[in-house]
Amino acid sequence: MTINSNKKNKNINQLMLKKISPAFIGLAVFIFSLGLSLFYIEGQLALLSWSIASGLTISGGVSFILLLGLTIKRSNAAAKSVDITPNANYKRSNTKRWKQVLIALTMVIGSLVFLAISHYVANSMTFRWDVTEAKQHTLSKNSIEFISKLNKEVELTALYVGLPPKYLQDLFKEYERLSAGLITTQIVDPIENISFAAKFGNVVNGKERKVIVQSGSVRKDVDFTDDTLTEEKLTNAIARASRSPRQVYFLDGHGEYSISNTDNVGLASFKQLLKDNNIQSNSLMLGIAQSIPVDCDVLIIAGPRTELTEQEETLIVEYLSAGGNALFLIEHSVVTTPDKPLTAEQEQQNPSLNSILNQWGLNVQSDVVVDLTNHVGDDVGSPATKNYQKHKAITEGLDYTFYVRPRSIQVLAQRRPTIKLAAIASTTSKEKSWAETNRNLKIEYDHGVDTPGPVPISYVVLEEHPQSNSSEIEQDKKKSDTRIIVFTDADFLTNVYINQYSNAQMGLNIVNWLAELDYQVFLSSKEIKVERLDLTSKQIRQVVVTLFLLPFFFVIAGIVVWLRTRHQ
Repeated sequence: MTINSNKKNKNINQLMLKKISPAFIGLAVFIFSLGLSLFYIEGQLALLSWSIASGLTISGGVSFILLLGLTIKRSNAAAKSVDITPNANYKRSNTKRWKQVLIALTMVIGSLVFLAISHYVANSMTFRWDVTEAKQHTLSKNSIEFISKLNKEVELTALYVGLPPKYLQDLFKEYERLSAGLITTQIVDPIENISFAAKFGNVVNGKERKVIVQSGSVRKDVDFTDDTLTEEKLTNAIARASRSPRQVYFLDGHGEYSISNTDNVGLASFKQLLKDNNIQSNSLMLGIAQSIPVDCDVLIIAGPRTELTEQEETLIVEYLSAGGNALFLIEHSVVTTPDKPLTAEQEQQNPSLNSILNQWGLNVQSDVVVDLTNHVGDDVGSPATKNYQKHKAITEGLDYTFYVRPRSIQVLAQRRPTIKLAAIASTTSKEKSWAETNRNLKIEYDHGVDTPGPVPISYVVLEEHPQSNSSEIEQDKKKSDTRIIVFTDADFLTNVYINQYSNAQMGLNIVNWLAELDYQVFLSSKEIKVERLDLTSKQIRQVVVTLFLLPFFFVIAGIVVWLRTRHQ
């Protein structure tokens, strides 16, 4: 009776051990982890935190020791027992045990492989899901396209006193990731590294906030001491540093709009936008220079008030015939009222420059384009339009643009077969817009006299120069294609109007295409105020523990379930 009773108690103890062991393991690990986590979060041995944390840690340690003792006792009992199981049952049990080990090992290896693949895919894919309202972690399409086509190494060095903000680190990481290694970044505290900052010739101060963009021997600085560093500023700086600058020359001496004028009728804002896109603007007095500079990528004639001399026109024609590029901004025809007829001098104001343009198949009319449906304010002579000819580099993605009293443009039938023409922008309305030939402000459509809508107010001209079978030396000296764009208004690019609708984008697009640049233009955007959550060091540790413990507890739960299944 005593032997049977002992065997019965032994079996009961073993059964209880099988049932409580997995749960006991989980509880022990949980208590032990919670104790260590509290130590980490508090970061100090305050009385309350020390009492709770040390108590939980000790409890976890004791639980672990008790579990270890029960496991050892169970193993010793199993070793003392006599195995009377037949050989076949022993092999079956051994096979089952190895199968369980193999399954567990496969699960571990599979999990590691999954983590490795998921991390690789996450770092390799260009797709990002930015859930912020302002899309503050996502670069624009233009920036992504530009960076992906970058072919020169660029180094970004941020001089930032103190702890750099997270957005700056994230922005730098995005540029590095998209550039395939061509962009390298570093953030340096110039106070702690005075010798390093001295290499840039900086006078270090306590509010230093600057990014230095270097590509080869070219350096561009972006100061964001008073403002947040934006993607537009950084991408513009990279473009200016990594690309050789283009040179555009604005014709001067005939009453043209001035690039140095900061008043409403000046082009100072347009000049700044060109500069932001690595395009340098210069003034050209052709009557004095007697030639167009050899480094001229685009000649811009912005609304001359008086006629050009015959010699100047000849120089421009020769420049274009040799493969030059030009932007013509023709100003409006002078209008009046019936009681004030135009004088001979007024008739000659704002020349059409047809003596030049006719040679490339265009003729600017002496009329005023009106649109009774789509116009700005109460002025029917300032049509607004989105009626663009499809041209990827010029009109893609544009919103409305508007023009002040533009003229219509006629295409000449007699022109060279090598010349290709296409309208850029036309009035939107078909029945309510036309080119009014009456310059006495009598706005009324006259059939057979006025040009019905949609009326084209800008054209692009491309004349290709085919190359003959020549030597490599002659190929290097070959003429490039002639590119010409004509707008019958210059006001839309003046300081007062350039930032309205898509006027600035249109102006940059046309100069960009004429200069034959292969990257998109970048416009300054509005500053976005981003509300950020500032956490204390203790709160950061709490977040870290939470993010760590959640997957850790799932693993522990899985182990507990596996152990319970194994002991059943």
